[in-house]
Amino acid sequence: MFKNAVAFVTGGSSGLGRATVERFARAGSKVVLGDLGTSQGAEVAKEIGDNVIFVPTDVTSENDVSKALEAAKSEFGRLDVVVNCAGIGIAKRAFSFQKNTPHTLEDFIKVMNVNTTGTFNVIRLSAGLIGQNNANFDGQRGVIINTASVAAYDGQIGQAAYAASKAAVVGMTLPIARDLASQGIRIVTIAPGLFDTPMLQQLPDKVRSALALTIPFPQRLGDPKEYAQLVESIVDNPLLNGETIRLDGALRMQP
Repeated sequence: MFKNAVAFVTGGSSGLGRATVERFARAGSKVVLGDLGTSQGAEVAKEIGDNVIFVPTDVTSENDVSKALEAAKSEFGRLDVVVNCAGIGIAKRAFSFQKNTPHTLEDFIKVMNVNTTGTFNVIRLSAGLIGQNNANFDGQRGVIINTASVAAYDGQIGQAAYAASKAAVVGMTLPIARDLASQGIRIVTIAPGLFDTPMLQQLPDKVRSALALTIPFPQRLGDPKEYAQLVESIVDNPLLNGETIRLDGALRMQP
């Protein structure tokens, strides 16, 4: 199913999302690359090739997501796979005793809105389009893949908002799998560990090396291509459903 699929990948202009778009395109699939209008999405889509179109997409916007889905339908005729990679992070303690200030509610709400509400927004809107597909021999019509984080389980100091947002993605996976089962739509979540993405690339080499040493094996940062490889495996394995898979080299985050 991975080959010759039509996919919608959010956050597709960089990091895990871009690696996923590239893997779909190499397999001969068609991809709607969704990312913010301020991103490099248009350039990335052009670079990857004719199988990819860019649609500016804020995942928290019903209008933006609907336009991306309309593009999938009009340009490629259908939608088979959705991969939710769009997300943001923040590092703030619940209360800073040094500054005598609490974590702002606005920052907490923003992270929850993008990571949790945005993911759900894409799921709820895309399910209807996927459900229009003809079922295969197994009754399957499509697959939705979300991105959580090991922080959903092992949130570090300063990760209250981020960990909560990703734990919510984990928590919604099984009930949505049950919601969509009657239409043959699977949903699976990936919980990545430490990956060599633009977010970590901003850190000094010394810090990145120290982070890599916290991973039992292989003792290195994950390659976004390995995330994309798992996406392909999920799409092609029809029994994977309602599950969250940690992709972390046995990492267990410490405070």
